[in-house]
Amino acid sequence: MMNEKNAATRTKSNARAISKIVIGSETSDGAGVRLHRYIASPELDMLDPFLLMDVFRSDNAEDYIAGFPAHPHRGFETVTYLLHGNMRHKDSAGHEGVIKAGGVQWMTAGRGIEHSEMPEQDKGLLYGFQLWVNLPATDKMIPPRYQEFAAGDIPVEQREQGVKVRVISGTTVTGTHGAVKDIAASPLYLDVTLAAGKYYIEQVAPDFQAFIYVIEGAIDILSEKGTDSLQAETLGVFAEGDMIELSSKTGGRFLLVAGRPFNEPVARYGPFVMNTQAQITQAIDDYRSGQFGQYVNEK
Repeated sequence: MMNEKNAATRTKSNARAISKIVIGSETSDGAGVRLHRYIASPELDMLDPFLLMDVFRSDNAEDYIAGFPAHPHRGFETVTYLLHGNMRHKDSAGHEGVIKAGGVQWMTAGRGIEHSEMPEQDKGLLYGFQLWVNLPATDKMIPPRYQEFAAGDIPVEQREQGVKVRVISGTTVTGTHGAVKDIAASPLYLDVTLAAGKYYIEQVAPDFQAFIYVIEGAIDILSEKGTDSLQAETLGVFAEGDMIELSSKTGGRFLLVAGRPFNEPVARYGPFVMNTQAQITQAIDDYRSGQFGQYVNEK
């Protein structure tokens, strides 16, 4: 069994430390869904290429039942990952389905789509995450598309007893490829469970932005600067480096997310993310004139 002392001896000088801890803020979105916002919050405006990170978790139907009625998007991607509950989605391109517990939907809005996300339940726990990932200027007007996978279709890497990795996108240090592919930001999106006393290492490109969100338990981040500890329901932004080394005394579960920054101007207005204000104005005009519903038969 790998304990923290042994893990620390393996920590290299290029292991990433935590540069910022974000506790997030309570807010609501859609038709009044209560959620906790970490990216696009007063503490962290964005982390290129990541524009928003929300966590919704409640077993009180009044907190989520109104859902997210039809709304438009242009210029970026939305990622919905559910741990508990069911969410029905429907869009202006004729696409409809249900995201169930353990499943993920990666929607590339591209040049524009209107969709809704409504809870497929009126009681019980609804628990999940929504991440917004930017698109580069060259891809902002591509046709919309989806990648959607049920829980059983997401690769699971069992490195050793007590270390389990669900690979949503990207490639792990041991070579497991995620279900979601061909995303402009080349993101790594992992759901990792560590038993008490276990150690975890992951390779991340040195130019990528990266963060960790602790779902449960407590996670220690190991680097030459020492140990940073994160508790459940906190987000940590990683500093520079090309390795991430973690351990847990108590056991825990976390999301590890990284992606290539685009280093481009960002203009935002609600559900539209472009590079200039003129493009935002065009997006609003296109939506008002019904230009977001014409892709039913487009491949």
